Amino acid sequence: MQLQDILYSQGFGTRRVCSGLVQQGWVSVRIPSAEPEFRLCVEASADFELQDLQLRVQGVDWPCHAKAYVLLHKPAGTECSQKPSTYPSIYTLLPAPLRQRPTKSAVQGVQAVGRLDQDTTGMLLLSDDGQFIHRLSSPKKHVPKVYQVTTKHPADGLQVARLLSGVVLDDDPKPVRAAACEVIDTHRIDLTLTEGKYHQVKRMLAAVGNRVEGLHRSRIGAMDLPADLPPGGWMWLNEADLRLLDQSN
Repeated sequence: MQLQDILYSQGFGTRRVCSGLVQQGWVSVRIPSAEPEFRLCVEASADFELQDLQLRVQGVDWPCHAKAYVLLHKPAGTECSQKPSTYPSIYTLLPAPLRQRPTKSAVQGVQAVGRLDQDTTGMLLLSDDGQFIHRLSSPKKHVPKVYQVTTKHPADGLQVARLLSGVVLDDDPKPVRAAACEVIDTHRIDLTLTEGKYHQVKRMLAAVGNRVEGLHRSRIGAMDLPADLPPGGWMWLNEADLRLLDQSN
């Protein structure tokens, strides 16, 4: 694969822009298994294998990935939209190449796997792999997601029992059930859901006579939000991470 095409596939601009980056001496390459250091490459048509290739573009290191799988620690006060209405977009927290990766659809760049409300924090997955997005967001796949819920009123056993047995939301006569629910302290419960309806956690708590004061998604599948990833921070997901996301416990 030509270097200019690799840069294009990674989101560094049009092929013409990528060719210019190479020719102007802004791109170095490294194959970890073959060479310890980056080396400058000024031939846009030079051939490389995408797998295991590392780039240094304008001084910034960038690992090449055929598909992007990213975890973002979503901070409060951000919207999961390319065109936010009130708050900043979560996409502004990502580097430009992730926002510009070419895709077959009309919208380019990585897309959020589902959405979190503007005041909800925690794990948010993003990818340009449509099958991955569908698998992790479809309610038919029953991928468990754990939410740490801070409640306005004390949480009790009766509320937990109702959440587990099912509550009816105003727009759906079919009861919605929590897959698991644990009281952590008087004003905190951990709620596990396997589907994602609009404002679901807030509406479920309201249905049992309580109110959500804080909401944080801490786990998807069998993967926890890394403790060392700060709000607003992001990380690449590796093969081990992807396997954990597909596990139910």
